[in-house]
Order: sequence, then structure tokens, then C-alpha cells
Amino acid sequence: MSKSFEHGNERYRFKVYVPTAYEGQPLPMIVMLHGAQQDPDDFASGTGMNIVAEEKGFIVVYPEQPESSNPLRCWNWFMAANQTRESGEAAAIAALTREVAATYNVDRARVYIAGMSAGGALAVNLAVTHPELYAAAAIHSGLAFGVADEQMTALCAMNDGKGKVRLPDTLSDGPKPRAVPLIVFHGDADDTVHPRNSEQIVSMSQLLHGMSDDTVTSSSIYVADEAGGHAYTRQVFHDRDGELIGEQWVVHGLGHAWSGGHPDGTHTDMRGPAASREIARFFGQFTRDGSR
Repeated sequence: MSKSFEHGNERYRFKVYVPTAYEGQPLPMIVMLHGAQQDPDDFASGTGMNIVAEEKGFIVVYPEQPESSNPLRCWNWFMAANQTRESGEAAAIAALTREVAATYNVDRARVYIAGMSAGGALAVNLAVTHPELYAAAAIHSGLAFGVADEQMTALCAMNDGKGKVRLPDTLSDGPKPRAVPLIVFHGDADDTVHPRNSEQIVSMSQLLHGMSDDTVTSSSIYVADEAGGHAYTRQVFHDRDGELIGEQWVVHGLGHAWSGGHPDGTHTDMRGPAASREIARFFGQFTRDGSR
């Protein structure tokens, strides 16, 4: 269903998918942020997330970036105003998340954020600036926090994956906030957002968890192409206590496209692995309060 939401001086349209089994009981919710030149319908069709939501029983929200904010309908993830919890697009999406969660009696401990490309980069911003709101996050073909602060540096980071991660200063003052677990998908043939950005997101995540390469344990598995799907390498990361903190999926031969997506949507590749199902599986392991 189509709805709208006002925040500051901007009006955001968004779509909500509610599974047929919903009868007012608390359900998990995923907020899905589309990529460039996409809209909620396109993104929903391409990712097939509504199909997974119907099967698994969760609500999906698709905010739409208005053309008045960006002519290509890109989320402006690279602007400093959108890299803080107090203002901009990150604050707007957080406010929208809270409003929809209240409207549908969502289980507040099981709210998640996901995105593709520019939407993936903004999802990173949300995970970093609003860790109390999202239990876990999924980044497909996105970029790490703070690697750009205006359009030119954004393009450079996208092209070479060598932007410098700059976390908010508040993270170094006082008690460390909760770090949001991340699952990261990226194609190693992506010529729009360099695959090196995937490595940066993983490093950023470990930094947020207070970990380093020598304190994180990881297991890696290479899976050859199955039933016509892409081969991929999946790496799983645990902290020093053995707790799961993230996964990285490098899909071999995948370009700038949603892995295992449907051709009804743009920027999709039907060949697996099926990112939407793996994201839902990953999210199902986390609640905001740490219970299982």
C-alpha cells in the first residue's frame, strides 16, 4: 500500500508490504532503501523481498527518494548532513521507521535496515547513527560510512574503493554504543561501486565492534556455481566471545545488481545466491536486545 510521510521540509512517499497472516500480532520489519533510478515498486519486484516476507512473516517498508532531493533518485548518503542522527535523510528514515513500527505494532526488537548501492550506503549511515533502532543491517553493493563528504569524493570512492572511513566523533567519547551486525553482498565484477568497498564495510564493522583483524575469528567457504548460479565466497565473522557479528558474500562474476533478483526489477541478476533469502536468514539471528 502507498503512504506518505513528512519530515522537516520534505515529503517522502513509501510502500508497505504486510503479510496476509498479519492480525495485529508483533512482527519483524525490514526497511529497504532502493538504489539510483529506482522506486519502491521497482525495488520490491527486483529483490523479491515481499515473497520472502510472505513466507517468513515480516513487514517490509520501501521509502522513496523524491526527485526533488536527487534527480536520479539516489539517496544522498555522502552529504555530511545525512551522516548524523540529528538531521537529513538518516534522521528522516529513522523517524519513518518509528512511525511505521508504531502503526503496525512491530516488534521493536526485530527492526532491520537494508539497501542497494546508494541505498546500501545510506543503510550503513542508519546502522552507524541509529544502533538503538536496528537489530541488524544488510548492505548490497554499498559503501562504508564517511568515505565521502560531497559528490566528487563519492564518485571517487565508488570508482576505486579507496575512500577513508571516518566514523562519527561521538563514537570515541564515553561508552561505546552497540554495534549493529552487518551482512554484506557485493559482486566482484561490479564496475559501478568498486568491490573494494565491500572490504571497507567489513573493516568498518569490525572497528565498530572494537575488534581488529587479529581479534576477529572468521571462517570462509567457496561455493562453485550451483544450478547455473554464480560461484561465491562467504565469510562469517565472530568476536572474541564467539558471537556472530557479520557475514560477507563476494559473488563471483556479479556486476552492479541484486544477487538472485527478478528481471521485473532493474539492477538485478537472476543467478544466485539469493540475497533476499540470505538477508532474511541473517536478520532472523538477531534482536536488538540480544535475545534469540
